[in-house]
Amino acid sequence: MSTLLALLDAFDDRPQARDLRELTYRGLGTTVVDVGCGGGRAVGELAARGVRAIGVDLNAAMVEAAAERWPAGEFHVADAASLPLAGGSVTGYRADKVLHTLADPGQAVREARRVLVPGGRAVLTGQDWDTFVIDSDDPARTRALVHARADRVPSPRVARRYRNLLLDNGFTDVTVEVRTAVWTDAACLPMLADLGGEGAWLDEQTARAREDRLFVAVPFVVAAGSR
Repeated sequence: MSTLLALLDAFDDRPQARDLRELTYRGLGTTVVDVGCGGGRAVGELAARGVRAIGVDLNAAMVEAAAERWPAGEFHVADAASLPLAGGSVTGYRADKVLHTLADPGQAVREARRVLVPGGRAVLTGQDWDTFVIDSDDPARTRALVHARADRVPSPRVARRYRNLLLDNGFTDVTVEVRTAVWTDAACLPMLADLGGEGAWLDEQTARAREDRLFVAVPFVVAAGSR
C-alpha cells in the first residue's frame, strides 16, 4: 500500500495533475462522492472548499490512510458497484483512475446514476493503459512492456469507453476530452519500474533522465455527463 500511495502522491503533486483535478471538480455541486479515493487528496481539496466530500475505496488500508491525512473528509470502505449512499443523495460523482480496476466498469456507472440527484454530474477520468508514449532505443521492448502492464489490470482500455459508458447508462450532455501528462525528468522512473522495466531497459531510461533526454507521455481521458 505504501508503494501505491507513494506513486499516487508523486503524480498528484505535479502541476499537470493539479490542473486535471481542477477540471474534474467543475460542476460537482455541494455533495460529492469520490469513488476509488485512494489517498484522499481530492476529498480533502473538495472539503476545504466547503463541499461535503465522501471518499470511497475498497482498500481498507488506503481508506485508513486517507482519513488520517484528510480529517475534514468522510471515508468509507465500499465497492464501486455498491456505494453506501441512498439513491439521489449526491450532486456530484467522481471516479479518477479507478474504473480500470473493475471487471465490469458498467456496474459502477450504473451505481453512479443511482446515487446522483436528477441533474447531478458524473466525471470519469483515467489513463488508457495501452497508450503510454515512451522514447526508447528499444521500441519493441517498450511496446511489449506497456502491453504486458496493461494486461495486469482487469479493464486496461476502459478510458476510451468512458463516453459510451455514460451514454449507454442514460447520462446526457456527455462531453469528453484528453489531457496529456508529460514527464522529462527522473520523477517518472518509479512509474517506469512499475511497468516491469528492469536491466538494460530501465538503465537506459535512468540515463536519459540523468542526461535530460527522457520523454514519457500518458493521455488521460476525462468524460462527464448529467444524470
